Amino acid sequence: MKTNKSQILFGLSLVLLSAIFYFIHYAVFRDAHHIFIYLVGDVAFVFIEVLLVTLIIHQLLSHREKRALLKKMNMAIGAFFSEVGTGLLKIFSDFNLHSAKIDKVFIVDDDWTDQKFLSVSKTFNNYDHEIDCNKGDLNNLLNFLKSKRNFLINLLQNPNLLEHESFTNLLWAVFHLTEELESRADVGNLSDTDCEHIAGDIKRAYVLLISEWLLYMKHLRNDYPYLFSLAIRTNPFDPYASPEVK
Repeated sequence: MKTNKSQILFGLSLVLLSAIFYFIHYAVFRDAHHIFIYLVGDVAFVFIEVLLVTLIIHQLLSHREKRALLKKMNMAIGAFFSEVGTGLLKIFSDFNLHSAKIDKVFIVDDDWTDQKFLSVSKTFNNYDHEIDCNKGDLNNLLNFLKSKRNFLINLLQNPNLLEHESFTNLLWAVFHLTEELESRADVGNLSDTDCEHIAGDIKRAYVLLISEWLLYMKHLRNDYPYLFSLAIRTNPFDPYASPEVK
């Protein structure tokens, strides 16, 4: 309320000052005709000024700010995949009953276009992943997540990522999975019902992780070809992937 009152008072003071100077002008030159000519001209130009400032300059600045914010977000996401995401994808794949079939879809290469990424993303969204917590190593998954806890917490504190809802949802899904696993006395000895529950948590994080990975790979292909080349050679879905250039 105080801010609004101060703004109103500031606006009224500006109008009052303008009226005072117009009065001084009239008192000195006694030419109301001249005053109204320039007053109407200035008022008429206000609409053009609003057009220039709000619709053109503001849009350009907003677009520039969005690009800068997107760049910062992608840097944080890149750090996530380097530190956590790529390794987590490999571990999650061990729990997928049809990993051999689905992994082939994600063998990205230099020929992938935006349309290819879109097509794969649509196919992936319609695919029903079958996760079995007994197929993989839950202890290995738990130890991996615990070792990355501090890194993930630091990511959540990054204000730039607050604008990226889907990635934030991924981080929360990973944190939830970590808490679920840590709360079990022995993740290697779960009941069938509990195993099914954990499988659901793995599936949630796995699906979100793949979606973000596809977006990140598309970003690298379009903006950072040299990083895209390394990402291809370390593709977590490719059993023959090697960082060495062949």
